[in-house]
Amino acid sequence: MAEVPGTLEGWYALHDFRRLDWPRWNKLSRAEQEEIVAEAAAFVQHAESPAEGSSALYSIIGHKADLMFIHLRPTADELGALERAFNRTRLAEYTSQPYSYLSVTELSLYEASARGGSDDPEELKKNPFVQKRLKPAIPAVPYVCFYPMNKRRGEVVNWYAADMEERRRMMREHGSTGRKYAGEITQMITGSMGLDDWEWGVTLFGTGMLPIKKLVYEMRFDEVSAKYAEFGAFHIGVRVASLDDVLMG
Repeated sequence: MAEVPGTLEGWYALHDFRRLDWPRWNKLSRAEQEEIVAEAAAFVQHAESPAEGSSALYSIIGHKADLMFIHLRPTADELGALERAFNRTRLAEYTSQPYSYLSVTELSLYEASARGGSDDPEELKKNPFVQKRLKPAIPAVPYVCFYPMNKRRGEVVNWYAADMEERRRMMREHGSTGRKYAGEITQMITGSMGLDDWEWGVTLFGTGMLPIKKLVYEMRFDEVSAKYAEFGAFHIGVRVASLDDVLMG
């Protein structure tokens, strides 16, 4: 049996996608739309100002959704409360939920130990690098890309049967690719085994859309991706400064 690497977990994450029923929405009067948007904006403002955690709203480009909320909170219960709170708004009556993803911020113990200089999980959690990874702030940049992924466990190659040192080597090489884009892209890795249909969620916050494309493309050539990675649907969004801009045109 291959060695199982330990992990550290931080905040729970919910990627909540919403699709607007535009024909029904467009039948509303301007006054009704303004009232509904004002209520939804109050929900967004409340969500983006928690005691602990972080939230942000994005306008999704393409057919997969219209809006995406990203919520980070200390407990999964708080995420469920946020989801229900939005569902009680009038705007929710004009939306469906085509997709959502539940996960938790995660950092492997071997990466945390390499950066934190300790093997004690409790001591590592106090390290600033580890704290930043487990309790991240959502960056104030305009673009986001979210996708889920698995590591292959098939007949030919199986990530979970590979030697620990080999996995570490491949992940170090993979990480070196990501560090080339420091300043342009901030990456958030969340674990979802037992929580959702894929094994990890990857959220890329970018200053531009092309750096996101180039990073994902370049990482395809890393051994860990070329041999072992399987990817779900990609969702691209733009940070919403005002719901008026998205819903009122």
